[in-house]
Formats: sequence, C-alpha cells, structure tokens
Amino acid sequence: MWSCPKCGRTFRSVNQSHYCGEAPRTIEEYISEQPEEIQPILRTLRETIHAAIPGAKEKISWSMPTFWNRCNLIQFAAFRSHIGLYPGPEAVQAFAHRLTVYQTSKGAIRLPIDRPLPLDLIAEIARWCDAAYSEK
Repeated sequence: MWSCPKCGRTFRSVNQSHYCGEAPRTIEEYISEQPEEIQPILRTLRETIHAAIPGAKEKISWSMPTFWNRCNLIQFAAFRSHIGLYPGPEAVQAFAHRLTVYQTSKGAIRLPIDRPLPLDLIAEIARWCDAAYSEK
C-alpha cells in the first residue's frame, strides 16, 4: 500500500495517479498538471479533436477533458503508459476494424504514449461522435 504524501489517500500502487484536492476546471489546467513530457501529446490531441469538431464545447467531466455538444461526445485522459480516448461504445464498435492495433474495451481506446497518435483516425472518430451523439 502507498499513501500520497500530499492528500493522505491510500492506494495499492506506488505513486498512483490521482487528484489531490480539486479536479482541474479547464482542459488547459488538466494538461498543465500532467508530466511535462506528456503535455505536448495532450495538446496535439486536444487541437486535433477541436479542429474536427469546432462547435463542441470544451469542459471537464468526470475529471477528464471532454468535448460536449448536448452530451459528452469524446473524452481523454493521461495515464503512465497510454492516453485513454473515450468516444463511447458505439464509436469503438463502429471503428473496430481500424482499431485492431490498439487495446480497446467498452467505450475506450488505449493509445500508447511511445507511439505516434493516429491523428487522422482520432479526428474521424471525433466527427463520428459529433454526428451520432449530438443529435440524440
């Protein structure tokens, strides 16, 4: 067991990633709280999604960067070895044939940090989410 020296919370993993205190209020605040080497990757991801769905509002939901238009369209989060992209289960299913090189689960895609982001695919998924989810 490991206890965070800042907030005192106890975790199974040493140096478990978590938020001490308040969650970030903006996507830029979220990115700036991440390790320095991951920040450019997250900024590129944010710019890619924003360019694909410029009408979506940026916010923090469930402590994650979120693009929203009447509902959460797509979210992302940084982890030690990957970036989680959360377009929802319908999107993961719709793009399954193009996601075979990535680890996926219901509604989530793991993008390894040590490989280039598939920016064109991410933009396509974001546009698909906007078209599919904003109309609901």
